[in-house]
Amino acid sequence: MSGRALIKVCGVTRVEDALAAAELGVDLVGLNFARASPRRVSFDLAAEIATAVRGRLRLAGVFVDAPAAEIRRALDELGLDLVQLHGEEPAESVAALGARAIRVFRGAPSAAAIGETPQAGLFLVDAPPAPGGPRGGAGRTWAWAELAGLRFPAPVLVAGGIAPGNVARALAASGADGVDVASGVESVPGIKDPEKMRRLVEEVIRYGSSREG
Repeated sequence: MSGRALIKVCGVTRVEDALAAAELGVDLVGLNFARASPRRVSFDLAAEIATAVRGRLRLAGVFVDAPAAEIRRALDELGLDLVQLHGEEPAESVAALGARAIRVFRGAPSAAAIGETPQAGLFLVDAPPAPGGPRGGAGRTWAWAELAGLRFPAPVLVAGGIAPGNVARALAASGADGVDVASGVESVPGIKDPEKMRRLVEEVIRYGSSREG
C-alpha cells in the first residue's frame, strides 16, 4: 500500500464532529442507525449532519439487519454514498447495493469467504465477536496481522480498538488500505474528541510518508 491510508470515523452523532472530521481530511463518516447502538442517530439528525458535510467527505450509513425499505429511504433522502451492513444480511443484500456496499467481516475471513462475497465498494474487518458482546464499536484490539496476505477485490479497512498511538501499528500489521475508528477518537460514546481525531490523522499521514520514503 502506498500513499495515505483511508480514514473512516464511525458513529458520528453531532454536526460539529462531522465538520471537524471534514476539516482534518477524513475520508468517510459513518452514521449509525443500529437500534442497539449508543451512537445511533435519528433520521432527522442524520439529515442535518449529511447536509453540513455533503461534498466534503463520503457518508456511510451503518445498518444491522435493517429492512430494505429503511436502507432505501436513507440512500434516497440522505444521499448516502455507502451502506455498511453490520448484521447477518444475506449475500443478496450486498449484491443489490454493489459498489455502495461496505461488506463487514468480524474477524479475518477465509480466502473462500472473500471469494464467495458479491462485489462491494469497500470491505471492513472488525474484531472477532465476543460471546454476548456488541456487533461493533466495542473498542477491542485483536490480531490485526491475521489480515496480512489476504486479497480483497476492493479496498479493505481494519477496525477494532484503533486509536492514536496504535493506528500505524494496525496498518502495518494488517496491510489494510485504511482504518475505521469510533471509540478510539471519542471522549464518551458518540462524542468525538477533536484532538484525538487530529492526532490519529497526523499519525496516518506520517505512516504513509514513511512507506513512500
